Amino acid sequence: MSSLGSRQEFWDNPDRQYDLVVIGGGITGAGILREASRAGIKTLLVEAQDFAAGTSSRSAKLVHGGLRYLQNAQVRLTLESVRERDRLLREGTGLVSPLGFIFTSYRGDRLPGWVYGAGMAFYDLLARRWNHRRFSRVETLQCFPRLCQEGLVGGHQYYDAQVDDARLVLRVIQEAAATGGTAVNYASADQILQMKDGRVCGVRICDRTSKGVSRSVEVQSSAVINATGCWADNLRVHVGGKKRLRQLRGSHLVFPAQRFPLSQAICFSHPVDHRPLFAFPWEGVTLFGTTDVDHRIDDEPLPNEPAISSLELDYLMVALDHYFPELRLGEPDIQASFSGVRAVVNTGKANPSKESREHILWDEHGLLTVTGGKLTTFRLMAHEALRRIRSRLPGKPDFNPRLRVLDHVEDNGLESEDFVEQYRLIGRYGRSAAELYKLACPGDLDPIPNTPYIWGELRWAAREEGVVHLDDLLLRRVRLGLLSTGGGLPFINRIREIAQPELGWDTGRWNKEVERYARIWHTSYSHPFSLSQDEVSQVSSYVGSLLGFENISGSV
Repeated sequence: MSSLGSRQEFWDNPDRQYDLVVIGGGITGAGILREASRAGIKTLLVEAQDFAAGTSSRSAKLVHGGLRYLQNAQVRLTLESVRERDRLLREGTGLVSPLGFIFTSYRGDRLPGWVYGAGMAFYDLLARRWNHRRFSRVETLQCFPRLCQEGLVGGHQYYDAQVDDARLVLRVIQEAAATGGTAVNYASADQILQMKDGRVCGVRICDRTSKGVSRSVEVQSSAVINATGCWADNLRVHVGGKKRLRQLRGSHLVFPAQRFPLSQAICFSHPVDHRPLFAFPWEGVTLFGTTDVDHRIDDEPLPNEPAISSLELDYLMVALDHYFPELRLGEPDIQASFSGVRAVVNTGKANPSKESREHILWDEHGLLTVTGGKLTTFRLMAHEALRRIRSRLPGKPDFNPRLRVLDHVEDNGLESEDFVEQYRLIGRYGRSAAELYKLACPGDLDPIPNTPYIWGELRWAAREEGVVHLDDLLLRRVRLGLLSTGGGLPFINRIREIAQPELGWDTGRWNKEVERYARIWHTSYSHPFSLSQDEVSQVSSYVGSLLGFENISGSV
């Protein structure tokens, strides 16, 4: 992946000719860049915000086969997802990890327990492994002692997997760059270039970080792929495409593990509308979600930082109170929240959850759009998109589906006696893990309190991973915005000591970045309604006024 230095190099001396331009730096675009680059295609990926800033850092963090899709008879999608899940588990050690799930069964549930059992049996047949079992009422309560006992019949256990979604995107981009790909964040495709007959022949790219003088460059290419997810319609209209996407928002709540302790995932039906909800341990916290509501209800543009609504919050808290009454979880227990917007093809179904999650490709005047789908199947989406445009690429290259989705990495040079940490770092950083260790300064190998991270990860990200804003560092490179109380602001002194020199920011720039981060975190990631908009402004002003940030408190 481009470091901040190489990003500057791109703008100082931009290459104006590529075989392929990919627009969108989420998991779909990253996968296309990866597969194209190692097939010898000269490829440029541009992202208007930060890498993974959209849906790909706000997903449910699950690598799953889509058991629930069997209910909608989406067998092909489930089969593909199960096989890709198993592949990511094999090749993504330290980043993708197995996770046990228990579907609870209560008297009066819309679907009886035997239906779950039959579905899981079919699920395991698709995966060619027998990895599920029925739990009695007693066994279910042994796993979840605080679970509501009234009407509980038992449960059914099966296995899927989980991931740090943003880190998966970053590692895929890094490995694409190692094979010749170019990736530039904060570079927007403002215009689709077309020949006289209307065929797409390139894009005009604008630097979103330039101060004062606007910088842009026109890049010619044999093919252009639109991988902007829920923003895909915005580019399609440039070539006369009609808007066809439905934008659905899914929101999650983050709880401290000590307030909502879980050893594996639990799934239950919402007591009101019977939608399945999941709670599961992730990176030392507990995630709970998700909602599924229409995000765009008017003609206002989709915001870059969506946030949970009061209705979604109430919806989720009602379910928690119903199934875990003994925990007495309330809004003050919420450590953070996050919302992601996903795109599905709009068929007008009244229930958003009934819309198909399968990906779709549209080729309009040479602009190939790939959207929909799910994180788990990003490699398949990349191959399908590249096969569609193969005839336009020099030499009509072949794309080998047998190549690893993630590179195999030896642990040579990683001087850690903690094997769990060693595999975690390899999973997150790939071949860069050993270099991260070598460049560590005194104290960098110490853990960041109450997180799985070490301080050296902040240094590495600031130095090598294309950080342009502080929120890139704290929300996507190292996930303190979700895992640390106050979004990491209580540690701002230590973060400043590490990151400011690496980023080359003066005091004025640092203060503005902290203000910006505090505003984004409190608006879109904090306890959803703990602060009014006026209070958010006051917090931002307060943070910005602390020149040295010496007295910042954990309550901010």
